[in-house]
Amino acid sequence: MAAGEPGDLGSYYFRFLPQKTFQSLSTQETTSRLRQWSMLGRIKAQAFGFDQVFQPYRKDDFVMAFFKDPNVIPNLKLLSDSGQWITLGTEVKKIEALNVPCTQLSMSFFKRLYNEDIVRDSGHIVKCLDSFCDPFLISDELRKVLLVEDSEKYEIFSQPDREEFLFCLFKHLCLGGALCQYEDVLNPYLETTKLIYKDLVSVRKHPQTKEIQITSFIFKVTAYDSVGVCYPSTKSHEQTFSYFIVDPIKRHLHVLYHCYGVGEMS
Repeated sequence: MAAGEPGDLGSYYFRFLPQKTFQSLSTQETTSRLRQWSMLGRIKAQAFGFDQVFQPYRKDDFVMAFFKDPNVIPNLKLLSDSGQWITLGTEVKKIEALNVPCTQLSMSFFKRLYNEDIVRDSGHIVKCLDSFCDPFLISDELRKVLLVEDSEKYEIFSQPDREEFLFCLFKHLCLGGALCQYEDVLNPYLETTKLIYKDLVSVRKHPQTKEIQITSFIFKVTAYDSVGVCYPSTKSHEQTFSYFIVDPIKRHLHVLYHCYGVGEMS
């Protein structure tokens, strides 16, 4: 049987946790920024609980059980083509859950943007001549280092760096939605990335060494019905995503979802 296809789903049972709120997405400042970045009303975080010990090697069974669960089906939200929040409404036949590394504990990860003159000491992002990396307009050195593989400074972030959840989150916020108004300074991107990261990712202090450890497992998830991709959207886009953030200790699953399009403007 192929990975991610339904079999013995190991009796994972889920419950929706509507009382769990994600302050990082709902503060006045974040709301204002998401509106500017054309992501407001198109990004959502939801929480679910589960009842079995999470085994990372069984992630495909876990994710498939999630999509089959009667407490998930009426509660998991996604955006329709017309921009309405809906539930899936189709039977998931196959899933893909890609491991996303999550090891970063500090925003100093992004200091190299200053060291490499992508951002000035004042925090202003260095501008460049406009170009396109379809479908994104590149008008500054930050977007160039995020998107243009043959650009001079692309390699300041290695491939493992770029796979980190912290980097993915930062990049998603920088690129935004269809009518994104880019920031002139770096700080709004860093602050919002940090808030959302801390809200979603679980940590604990190691009992012996007292070092802070990340306990979450993260997967980028795609689901298929009998026709093709049905989640996070039938239309593929770099800025359309769903990350599953699993806390194996609390037995909580956070779903961070965004669908590329025109965000709310008022």
